[in-house]
Amino acid sequence: MRPEIDHGALFAATPSPYLVLAPDLVIVDVNDAYLRATGRTREDLLGQHVFDAFPDNPDDPGADGVKNLGASLRRVLATGEADTMAVQKYDIPVVAQPGVFEERWWSPVNTPVKNADGQVAWIIHRVEDVTAFMRSRRFRGRSEGRRMTEREEGMEAELYVRARELQRLNEELRAAHAREREVAVTLQEAMLHSPDLARHSDVAVRYLPAIGSLNVCGDWYDTVDLAEGRFTVAVGDVVGHGLEAATVMGMLRSALSAASRAVAGPAGALEVLGMYARSVEGALAATAVSVLVDTRSHLLVYSSAGHPPPVLLHADGTCELMDRATDPPLGARPEHVPRPQAGMPYRPGDTLVLYTDGLIERRDEDIDTGLERLTTALGDLADREPDQLADTLLARLGVASGASDDIALVVVRI
Repeated sequence: MRPEIDHGALFAATPSPYLVLAPDLVIVDVNDAYLRATGRTREDLLGQHVFDAFPDNPDDPGADGVKNLGASLRRVLATGEADTMAVQKYDIPVVAQPGVFEERWWSPVNTPVKNADGQVAWIIHRVEDVTAFMRSRRFRGRSEGRRMTEREEGMEAELYVRARELQRLNEELRAAHAREREVAVTLQEAMLHSPDLARHSDVAVRYLPAIGSLNVCGDWYDTVDLAEGRFTVAVGDVVGHGLEAATVMGMLRSALSAASRAVAGPAGALEVLGMYARSVEGALAATAVSVLVDTRSHLLVYSSAGHPPPVLLHADGTCELMDRATDPPLGARPEHVPRPQAGMPYRPGDTLVLYTDGLIERRDEDIDTGLERLTTALGDLADREPDQLADTLLARLGVASGASDDIALVVVRI
């Protein structure tokens, strides 16, 4: 048997300086190496806001350590991903001399630690003190009675300026990506409005953009009312991201809505959509599934174009996957081939669940594992109202605040 590892002792003994921050940026732990590097005690730091403990040097008009570190920490909280910073000049207070700061240079990396729900619970702030290196370059040769040559000083200054410029450009790029993402999400949400959906109080829909990624705005849902107690429910997923994906999504969604009104059955509507997708740049390999709900005969008729199977949740908690009419994604075949279609009876009080792959897929995991997790999570939710069921399901699957991919979810009480 392997001996039990004392992770607390390992953290304390780690030679690299580490600081652990809560999401509100209050210091909750620190290792011995960090205390040695900063000349502080554990009592000095624990419970302090990081920028109260380490403010900018008031005597340095160019000090931007708080600004740069703050931006990095906010990125970690927003994206759930590690952030490596450029070398920073971040002077620290001298404990024995109030108001006096000591010049320091650091190479920081900020890494998130997530809880069981996938939320950032702590941030590990690791730094390497590179002050000696920076000073040795600046004052190299003094021990031999010479200063750096003008050329050497110029090269060092140029390297430093380039590093700072690269950091500025990276920040501008992140800001541009954030603006594009905001525009794309706004457009996506506007295009997801469905007049027919508003007439169904027994239908709940959710759209969650991907977290910290431009991989947004390819997922969609729609409801189309037909005659004589029938309506269709559909979800789809466009390959791509940002404004381009949102635009393609809107085109495909509108085309399927029109086809569902003009063509008999989900398979026929998806055939029309597949032919249309071949003429739309960026639409190939998109997936979609359409389900016709016939309230007169209590029958579900469905067809899928490469999309994960909908789930029929019965009132007794059992689940059936609607996976008997699956075909390749839109435009995948070079020639037109009729798409399959299947039917499944339902009982009043059953629940139909449609979704996109972001709900169930996880990296390095078979899709069957995700489907089993989904049906298990649904098992005791049959008596919940659609809105409550949707929110509870997202929470149980750990994606209530979003995931690495878009998520569209539709819950229909039938």
